[in-house]
Amino acid sequence: MSTPKHNAAIWYASDGYDPENKGINGRRVAGASFLKGFAEHAAVDEFVSLSETPRGAKAFEAQMQAFGVSKPVRGSVFFNARKIAPCDVLYYPAPNFTTELWRRQSLGNTTYSICGITHTTATSAVMQGAVDLRLGPQMPWDAVICTSRAVLASQEAQQDMVDDYLRERFGSVPARPIMPVIPLGVTPEDYAHQPAAREKFRQRMNFTSKDIVISTLSRLTPYGKFDPYPLFLAIEDASAKLPKGLKLHFIACGIYSDKHSREIFETGAAKLMPSVSYTHLDGASKEARTEALSGADIFTFPIDNIQETFGLAPLEAMAAGLPQITTDWDGMRDTVSEDVGIRVPTRSLPAGHGAIDAWGYHAKRLSYAQYGSNISAMTEVDLPALTEAIVTLASDPAKRKAMGKAGLKRVNEFFSWKVIIPQYQELWGELSSIRSMAAETADKRHLHDNPTAPSPMKLFAGYPSETLPRGIAACVATGRTPDLEEIFTLRKYNNLKQPFEKIETLRLVLDSVTAADKRGVVATDVARMLSFNPMTVERCYAWLLKYGYIARLG
Repeated sequence: MSTPKHNAAIWYASDGYDPENKGINGRRVAGASFLKGFAEHAAVDEFVSLSETPRGAKAFEAQMQAFGVSKPVRGSVFFNARKIAPCDVLYYPAPNFTTELWRRQSLGNTTYSICGITHTTATSAVMQGAVDLRLGPQMPWDAVICTSRAVLASQEAQQDMVDDYLRERFGSVPARPIMPVIPLGVTPEDYAHQPAAREKFRQRMNFTSKDIVISTLSRLTPYGKFDPYPLFLAIEDASAKLPKGLKLHFIACGIYSDKHSREIFETGAAKLMPSVSYTHLDGASKEARTEALSGADIFTFPIDNIQETFGLAPLEAMAAGLPQITTDWDGMRDTVSEDVGIRVPTRSLPAGHGAIDAWGYHAKRLSYAQYGSNISAMTEVDLPALTEAIVTLASDPAKRKAMGKAGLKRVNEFFSWKVIIPQYQELWGELSSIRSMAAETADKRHLHDNPTAPSPMKLFAGYPSETLPRGIAACVATGRTPDLEEIFTLRKYNNLKQPFEKIETLRLVLDSVTAADKRGVVATDVARMLSFNPMTVERCYAWLLKYGYIARLG
């Protein structure tokens, strides 16, 4: 039976879940895949979102309906975060959710748990976010899902450094978030092998059974994904070692990040593997992605860049029944087992190296591209092993078939969303239990202010002559005053897009004060009559006083 304790409100902004319209990258592809998997496999009674605006809530509802959801879908906005209840976990699609911690702080830290997830962790924003998380109001009932054991190790290493600092500076450290290892998932059926697409593609390319096609599905960025030159060198060397009659071809399906990336790939391919054809397919095209997976014989993902933390593409290739040649790199150490592919060793320098690059990136002397490229340049991909892996699979169709079959079995057993989503829900239930026990003893009488976004009325309380009292009493003013709507329009408040208050609200409040005539009325009474928040009426009173529509009593 489903329970709110095993459900989570989804922090929703289309930038995190809409690769088709916002641009294809790993984070958005993973987000869209998760949302689809969640819609199909979550054991929940309703789907809940938390968004910046009602527009975001509507976008979430539309996306869930597109996935065929028939259960209720509802949305809350940031200013009413409590309304995610009865859900008491907020799922945030990134690891640096300190802003959300401070937002929760003003509601009470036991109001709900927050569960983030790692994607790219090498950017300065995410690394700073990891520090901010330890300095912010993070609680033991919060979590950061790590998508691989390697990512968990990197997160723990950074938290160790932060905690060393905190311990030396303040003598103690707060409890860390829970950091379980739960991999990303896919919907295997979306990437299933398509014989007709394979036949059509290979006919168009004039490939025969003697043509061995190696493909990759990746962002084609040599400084942000992988350096293709070791791969090109290995493919060329392997080509010379294959049995007579076999010929290698390489398919790069992806999006070139820029002209520089295109030149690196295409010029390098022509120069470094002249015996092998190079074909680029547009990664933005679903048809092209299908051709790259169904039309190939071997899939490769030779990552050597710290930008990558998991690697969804190998899972997609497993679902298509392709054998793998990947590097032995972070997430692929968990996903690509020996029965589904070959992992090529990688080697980098010890900890004393890289400090100059870290400081250069921190000081903005190096861009993120330069930073990642520098670390990649100091990472060895074992060329003889890579060459041998290509020769082994290209020469042995039976081995390719066996690995492809094992890969399909593995992705369905361990990496399908129908297996992963229950792990998420189990974690959310655990967070709810921890938080519930803490909430029983929490002091609910005092809610802490948010020092990162303090009320300007508190921060700048010393600026005005005096502060208006709570529960302002006022009556309608005498004298000639311009029409309310006229002066609001003349002042062009709506041109600022988010005025301090709506003209309709101001009109209702003024009419209530006018009805009271000279007797006057207290703001809290108007709030009760109109079913408004008292602070809304007080905001209106302040503006109406400013323009002489009402006058204070007492």
